[in-house]
Amino acid sequence: MHDAPPLVEREPLSAGLKQRHLTMLGLGGVIGAGLFVGSGAGIAVAGPGIVLSYLIAGALAMLIMRMLGEMSAAMPASGAFSVHAERALGRWAGFSVGWLYWFLLVVVLAVEATGAAQIAHGWLPAVPQWGWVLLFMVVFTAANLAAVKNFGEFEFWFATLKVAAIVLFLALSLLAVFGVLPDTEPVGLTNLTGHGGLLPHGWSGVVSGVLAVVFAFGGLEVVTIAAAESDDPARAVGRAVRSAVWRILFFYVGSMLVIVTVLPWSSMQPGKSPYVMVLDRVGVPGAGQIMNVVVFVALLSALNANLYGSSRMVFSLAERGEAPRGLLKVSSGGVPRRAVLASVAFGFVSVLLNLKWPDSVFLYLLNAVGAVLLFVWGLIAVSQLRLRPRIEREAPERLVLRMWAFPYLTWVALAAMGVVIVLMLTDDTARPQLLWSAGATAAVLVVAGLRELRARRVRG
Repeated sequence: MHDAPPLVEREPLSAGLKQRHLTMLGLGGVIGAGLFVGSGAGIAVAGPGIVLSYLIAGALAMLIMRMLGEMSAAMPASGAFSVHAERALGRWAGFSVGWLYWFLLVVVLAVEATGAAQIAHGWLPAVPQWGWVLLFMVVFTAANLAAVKNFGEFEFWFATLKVAAIVLFLALSLLAVFGVLPDTEPVGLTNLTGHGGLLPHGWSGVVSGVLAVVFAFGGLEVVTIAAAESDDPARAVGRAVRSAVWRILFFYVGSMLVIVTVLPWSSMQPGKSPYVMVLDRVGVPGAGQIMNVVVFVALLSALNANLYGSSRMVFSLAERGEAPRGLLKVSSGGVPRRAVLASVAFGFVSVLLNLKWPDSVFLYLLNAVGAVLLFVWGLIAVSQLRLRPRIEREAPERLVLRMWAFPYLTWVALAAMGVVIVLMLTDDTARPQLLWSAGATAAVLVVAGLRELRARRVRG
């Protein structure tokens, strides 16, 4: 039996993030290209029922964030859920979830860097795509190697632009629905009631929509990692989680509702942003280029957040002896520079694999992390079930943010994740991703188990 670490430990990192940084990180960290471009795939399989799909997936994400917010407010740590898992279940759990999440971030980072480079290359073809990738990696590495407030400022303004774009989009779409814009007729509810009705593919379409959109909510977790570097972590993470989950749900569900109201769901075109199609419909000039700018910013924002999150996660692993101790070197400004450089190095390798072998080697890597988020969320829920009684017993005053209807909604969330896994197994498109991710998870669990056996042998 392992010795449970204390509930609160002092972090050697700086406290350079302000409340506004965390609030906008919570809002903007999850708003990415998956919403602006990828949501079209969900609409195609669910029709107007995509609104229900987002409600269901968003409700699950809200429950997970509430649990994570409860633990992070009571026990702030740069490793967030990895530290919570170790405290609740043992070193194997902290090791496994920490390294899997780090692996997820550095692989997805490659997709974001490549996507942003493709857009920039379209604007300035004279600069090769690899040149743009190199530029982005250098710029954001420099920002993350400097004071943490630089990361916070980048994310604050990136998130502000994304949120402003969605608010403007919602406003224009509502004006189009009511026929207030020049040269437009009221749309009404004809696109919701026609073309097969609200559920053209029945509830199976809604379920397929959930599979298509549930992973779009990944990224919210970074706000609890960042909270450890604020002046008042408990208060900061509580406020950020409370505001982020409700507003993001509003942005996601609100966007889908106006899209399927303004346009017939059957008009969705694969690979084309439904946001661009709506802006074209309401007569916004240059809609395609406007959304290109927004998607470009969203990709760079996600790249910056993933680089930050991966560096703090591997630093936290090193603190607990689960990663090389050399990564613990912290600058005079409280930045774990070696952890940043290690994450950049592996991220850059992922980018090169994506540029060289996008349909083979990198595709296998992407599939291997595709469903890892479910494992992370599952361990968050199990950790909260184990830690909540301990916090109530040892430090009840630290429960400044509480999970709703504990423990019932925690069990509901775990059951919902089990349902998602079963649905992925029965879906031909999602099954390979789940199986590859299960293989990666199993490999990390084996390594964690071997480390645990070796540690016991040494103690014995």
